[in-house]
Amino acid sequence: MNNQESIFHTIRYNKKVALTFSILVFLATLGVIAVLVSVIERKQEAKNPFFRVVELTDTTEDPSVWGKNFPLQFDSYRRTVDQVRTRYGGSEAIPKTPTQADPRSVVTQSKIEEDPRLKTMWAGYAFAKDFREERGHAYMLEDQLFTQRQVVVKQPGTCIHCHASVYVQYMKAGNGDLIKGFEYYNQKPYQEIKNDFKHPVTCIDCHNPTTMELRITRPGFLEGIKALKESEGKKNYDPNKDSTRQEMRSYVCGQCHVEYYFKGTEKRLVYPWAKGLSAEKMLEYYDEVDFKDWIHAETGAPVLKAQHPEFEMWSMGIHARSGVSCADCHMPYKREGAQKISDHHVRSPLLNINRACQTCHRFSEEELRARVENIQEKTYFLRNIALDALVDLINDIKKAKEKGKSDAELKSARNFQRKAQFLIDFVEAENSTGFHAPQEAARLLGLAVDYARKGQTSLR
Repeated sequence: MNNQESIFHTIRYNKKVALTFSILVFLATLGVIAVLVSVIERKQEAKNPFFRVVELTDTTEDPSVWGKNFPLQFDSYRRTVDQVRTRYGGSEAIPKTPTQADPRSVVTQSKIEEDPRLKTMWAGYAFAKDFREERGHAYMLEDQLFTQRQVVVKQPGTCIHCHASVYVQYMKAGNGDLIKGFEYYNQKPYQEIKNDFKHPVTCIDCHNPTTMELRITRPGFLEGIKALKESEGKKNYDPNKDSTRQEMRSYVCGQCHVEYYFKGTEKRLVYPWAKGLSAEKMLEYYDEVDFKDWIHAETGAPVLKAQHPEFEMWSMGIHARSGVSCADCHMPYKREGAQKISDHHVRSPLLNINRACQTCHRFSEEELRARVENIQEKTYFLRNIALDALVDLINDIKKAKEKGKSDAELKSARNFQRKAQFLIDFVEAENSTGFHAPQEAARLLGLAVDYARKGQTSLR
């Protein structure tokens, strides 16, 4: 090859190298542009995470309307009709013959038929007539409307606070004042106001329709958390202004999954948190205001009925101390295509272990289920011991009454019954069978046994 040919080949080689380099630069540029476009698109999606098919306002109550903008969330929300039993909770579908008074064709299992000791604990109270396993949110209004407890007592409109979507009706009744609307409905008989409410809990009860931010709409919680924070030295606390987003992911659940009572002739719904969230602090509060739910039919004791205190028990547990919210476990995030959404199929984490538990706990589903059921089994064992002790005390007080002991002589035993009964009921009515706070549940049941036995001793 002569010198001229060598130069020619060199030029051709350099052209190929240059072309190859240009192609690589072009492809790299396309890659960078694609990444930038993707980033910009994701940022836009973050600003507009849904397609605004309809305009939502502060009076849009129907969840199906919200579902036009949020079809994925609405689809999972509708699945709260599912009835699935876990080992220590959940509901079974029990067939029922519909009647004019109760058109339901399916109900859940009766807790008082499964364990007659509960009838003894609640003797003289409506829960001794009808108390069934809870179902999903889809049934919260229906099951309240047709429970036999409505037949036994004339329930006040206060009950609707946690069994229906109430925000729109409260605002209408109060002419834009939520608290005044709340007060209006509290004082009305339940049967008189029931037709004002059409839906169970819906989107508007937890979300601002403009920003979609979580919000508190239940006056009972607004007043309860304010009293709690004041006891901790924080004045005028407003969760809608002063809480973090992670706190709100528990507060929206704590609007209803709490202990409460009806105060005074106006039947104002009050969460007894002015002294703290523990069962004993609530007992102190109830003793201080001299409150009782009813007089026990067999013993004459002024007793209390605990109501689903999941928020309070969760607050005593390791998950709350670790910053884990109710929604993290009961409404965990999931992927739907390219979207990350919160699962609105609210249910037991045991039915959704992969997303509810394994996000944090790197163990098999079998291992995690076994751990939960181990806690629940031990709690249930202690619960049975405590119930036996309470029934023994109730029977002893009955015998003492029959033998002619005076109210003064029975006062101490009745007070021990009041305390023991409330602590047992606190664990019994709390729907995790001890899991939300295992040590606290065991402590309360142990203390209840102690109160029951001291009550028996006081009779001797």
